[in-house]
Amino acid sequence: MAPTSSAASGASSRAIGIRTASGSHERSHGQLHVYDGDGKGKSQAALGVVLRTIGLGICERKRTRVLLLRFLKGPGRAYDEDAAIEALQQGFPHLIDQVRTGRGDYFSAQEATRFDRQEAQRGWDIARGAIASALYSVVVLDELSPVLDLGLLEVEEVVRTLAAKPAGMEVIVTGRGAPRSLVQLADLHSEMRAHRREANDSDGIAGIEIYTGEGKGKSTSALGKALQAIGRGISQDKSHRVLILQWLKGGSGYTEDAAIAALRESYPHLVDHLRSGRDAIVWRGQQQPIDYVEAERAWEIARAAISSGLYKTVILDELNPTVDLELLPVEPIMQTLLRKPTETEVIITGRCKNPPAYFDLASVHSEMVCHKHYAERGVDLKRGVDY
Repeated sequence: MAPTSSAASGASSRAIGIRTASGSHERSHGQLHVYDGDGKGKSQAALGVVLRTIGLGICERKRTRVLLLRFLKGPGRAYDEDAAIEALQQGFPHLIDQVRTGRGDYFSAQEATRFDRQEAQRGWDIARGAIASALYSVVVLDELSPVLDLGLLEVEEVVRTLAAKPAGMEVIVTGRGAPRSLVQLADLHSEMRAHRREANDSDGIAGIEIYTGEGKGKSTSALGKALQAIGRGISQDKSHRVLILQWLKGGSGYTEDAAIAALRESYPHLVDHLRSGRDAIVWRGQQQPIDYVEAERAWEIARAAISSGLYKTVILDELNPTVDLELLPVEPIMQTLLRKPTETEVIITGRCKNPPAYFDLASVHSEMVCHKHYAERGVDLKRGVDY
């Protein structure tokens, strides 16, 4: 969800709004993003930004190239994002470079070996060269923060290199335990905070994930989940179809449209997409009849899609603020989620002031907490990255 305008932000106590992206001024200066925290969605958010950037580059015929450099993710283990990266590489083979370093098992700082230090240094040498070359539009340094937390690299040298990156390059750092000096340097710092259940609670329903909060990374994490579903289908020689439904986004110019269009171009039979809503912010207390009609239209499609079992993944983007604005009742959503097919994943995104009852059904609930955002300093937003 793109941040609201200053006027909308000032009225946040009475509205949940999404600004139409087409009216925004773009920035040309690249930013340093840091995603950390113990919640799920950090690597997914990074991959979502990658997909947005690729989609924008294709639509605008701009040269776009991405480096995915993954620390602490050597052979021997499978990771959630492996399938998503496979989908990216098959769909856009000339745009994505990937390097994996490290070993596949967990270890503490006391258990670190010479091999671990060598692999961390190898990865950093590659990253440093890629940053200096300015050949890439986006450089993702996945799990760099835990490498620094383990003491496998010198924090000061890493921060110094990132501070001198090319002006137009986006750099995304993920992983728990980001050091203070890196956070201080970052233009954006979003924490994925896991909401834990009480010991006597159930674990929720497998395949229901919720991404909420004021921070950046909700819709981008959902795009990462779409890639993951497609990639799993490729690896299993199956068709894992994805439906992306978006509420409150009836305007034009959102860059996820370009990202989804790029996905549909590469995987035309696997991705369906529908947007609903009008081209305006929906203010609390000023809902119009069309807002209810549009919200219900999209929900009827969502309910049928979830119940049918035809889709491996159904993404309900901005459903939370739609419910919070009372454009949809909660009970039909609860009943649909309770009865969903086991093999169907449902991903729900968006901020909300009053968590609806279906939050209790989720097996994963990550709150994106915004600690720092360059928009607060008056920096213009950038298509392909921010909206």
